[in-house]
Amino acid sequence: MKSKSLKLALSLVLWAATSARAEDALPPYKNAALPTEQRVADLLKRMTLEEKIAQLRVAADPNDIADTNGMFSEAKAGQVFGNGLGEFASLLKPIREEVALRNAVQKYVLEKTRLGIPVIFHAEACHGMLSPEANSFPVPIGIASSWDTDLVERVYTVVGAEMRARGVQQALAPVLDICRDPRWGRTDETLGEDPFLNGRMGVAMVNGLQGHDPEHIGEGHVATTLKHVAGHGAPEAGVNRAPVHVGPRELVEDHLAPFRTVIADAHPAALMATYNEIDGVPSTVNRWLLQDVIRKQFGFDGLIVSDYDAIRFLIDWHHVAADKTEAARRAFMAGVDMDMPSGECYPELIGLVKSGKIPESAIDESVARVLRLKFRLGLFEHPYADAAAAEVLVKRDSTKALALEAAQKSIVLLKNQHGLLPFQSGRYKTIAVVGPHAADTRLGSYSGEPPYTVSILDGVKRAAGGSARVLYAKGCSITTNEGPSSMQAWLKVDRQQLPTAAQDRTDIAEAVKTAGQADVIVLVLGENELICREAWTDEHFGDRASLDLFGRQNELAEAMFKLGKPVVVYLMNGRPLAIPHVVEQADAVLEGWYAGQETGNAAADILFGRVNPSGKLTITIPREVGQLPICYDQKPSSRGFAYVDADNRPLFPFGHGLSYTTFNASEPQLSATQMKTDGSVEVSTTVTNTGEVAGDEIVQLYIHQKTGSVTRPVRELKGFRRISLAPGESNIVRFAITPDLLALYDTDLKRVVEPGEFEITTGFSSDQGKTVLLHVTD
Repeated sequence: MKSKSLKLALSLVLWAATSARAEDALPPYKNAALPTEQRVADLLKRMTLEEKIAQLRVAADPNDIADTNGMFSEAKAGQVFGNGLGEFASLLKPIREEVALRNAVQKYVLEKTRLGIPVIFHAEACHGMLSPEANSFPVPIGIASSWDTDLVERVYTVVGAEMRARGVQQALAPVLDICRDPRWGRTDETLGEDPFLNGRMGVAMVNGLQGHDPEHIGEGHVATTLKHVAGHGAPEAGVNRAPVHVGPRELVEDHLAPFRTVIADAHPAALMATYNEIDGVPSTVNRWLLQDVIRKQFGFDGLIVSDYDAIRFLIDWHHVAADKTEAARRAFMAGVDMDMPSGECYPELIGLVKSGKIPESAIDESVARVLRLKFRLGLFEHPYADAAAAEVLVKRDSTKALALEAAQKSIVLLKNQHGLLPFQSGRYKTIAVVGPHAADTRLGSYSGEPPYTVSILDGVKRAAGGSARVLYAKGCSITTNEGPSSMQAWLKVDRQQLPTAAQDRTDIAEAVKTAGQADVIVLVLGENELICREAWTDEHFGDRASLDLFGRQNELAEAMFKLGKPVVVYLMNGRPLAIPHVVEQADAVLEGWYAGQETGNAAADILFGRVNPSGKLTITIPREVGQLPICYDQKPSSRGFAYVDADNRPLFPFGHGLSYTTFNASEPQLSATQMKTDGSVEVSTTVTNTGEVAGDEIVQLYIHQKTGSVTRPVRELKGFRRISLAPGESNIVRFAITPDLLALYDTDLKRVVEPGEFEITTGFSSDQGKTVLLHVTD
């Protein structure tokens, strides 16, 4: 017995010694026990110039590495990334196909390239992973309407987990652009018009996707990429990629404010430069923007990547570079680390280094950032994905419940005349659901293909059960070739195909006949992805000159109103629509945005009162397109005079949203009426549910500096809190007022707090509230 024990002990000693020697034999960069910086330095010194440049490149087309059967080809892969590869773009395939191809790529680079550096796979994650078999949540303009940062973080935690399970390690999200012209087709990708709200929502998105650990991005999380620096949401005439006309103060104080917040509070891994130019300088070559502001002032130390093809666009779009060599030199020296999506310009960096036009030390800095992220992701230790686990993850019941909650909270009740909503049980025996997309679910920009969708018609039928007969009519068409809602489908469609007048009017007549039998009409109007999306070319539209209803939807609406029935207008769209004529005639109006796979169930829950609506607008809804730009945080001189031919007030203001109950807020109370420029005070208000049903209210804090060295907005959102109250219940809501909330950029573009009087307002919308005065002193 002792002999066996001795042999076992000797075996263990031998195994330990062998393991130690194997550990010692590992190059330091492969030793996970060592600090990241030591691993980066060790790997970097081993790399040739060609291997370094390979880490700054991205591959985009799976056909470049696959055979005719779609299977991975080592021979083709060797031609694409024989020296390694920084990143690989989206694959847009079902789970098992995606995972198989990603795992094959990782196996190749780990085993067939000299240094075995794994690849980062990235994918879009606007409101769910952009791939087949991925859950779809409300678009950002919708989920932001919840004003619920906890919900947003939970949603994007699920999105990140689904991505990582499929072998994706980087999300091209969130979009932090503040939208100042909703004619822009990418409005639904944004969180709205406000710098503060976008910043707080952006922090929640990054924390969900990336996790809270600033050093490591662990299992179930992905690196995030803030989009887009800068000003992308205020293009000239609302046209995608058009020049942005803002001064440096407006740029840093408004458009860059969400980025400053998220960089400081959530430590995002990467950031993307915009397509557009500001004052003649495209962001991709704007060294002041990317280096002086983003890196030095904001302290960002992660990757800066180009938008797709933006470096090539310096040649054929902006005409500031004569060829790929010049485009690569200018973008790289401005601070762009990676050339997305296909790396077509950055191979030129090899020649630029050899000719002395770019120092190799600058290349080393960018490559170190790429390697640092790969180590932070744990890619060297865990490069492979598990398709079976990914398939289980996408079907979780908890995710369905979360998608429903997110959709419910994203819906905004804009109008409810005479308390038409919610539908009272048994009151309506026949309900007509009418509209071009009432029977299908539009998901919005950058959408994948979820496991299921629920239309408004399906939701109403389920909610009504046997208590009411539900009728349906299409009414008219917005387009006739929209196809599925996924981006994979609509990317294949260029110019929209429109219905003829005869086709629409036949459908309108049929709708009149159907709705005439009903007691109440649910009229679903709005847009689809062929008229509200990122514009790619002159044929691939997405921006609009008008914010009226597209096509013959106005004719359909007028026909429904003329029937004299109660009409609920439900808007399914990606941008605010200027439709005062519809709002005035409708009995109730719901802004539903693109609410994701649970659209119909969420809408029905609101219509039938199973859920009390609680969403609030994060973007102003104009009356006329001629009012643009129109935002709640306007300057004092902005709306000083009325138009000759129109009201200069918005149709619905930022922060607006009704409930099935009523709330009251007390006068705000300050903990002190005076504050030092480096001090803080607390403001509080007591909110009471004065109605008969439970509900959620969003308490909003606005601040106005009465006199400043530069002009100040009439109000600025500086805090918000979502609370739930039972009938008769009260809650004290408190906000801390800190120097950061009072700061401005002065005439020297320095961020300072100036002494003076500040109006502190609390309320439930930007156009109303109760105010107290705060005196700020040196």
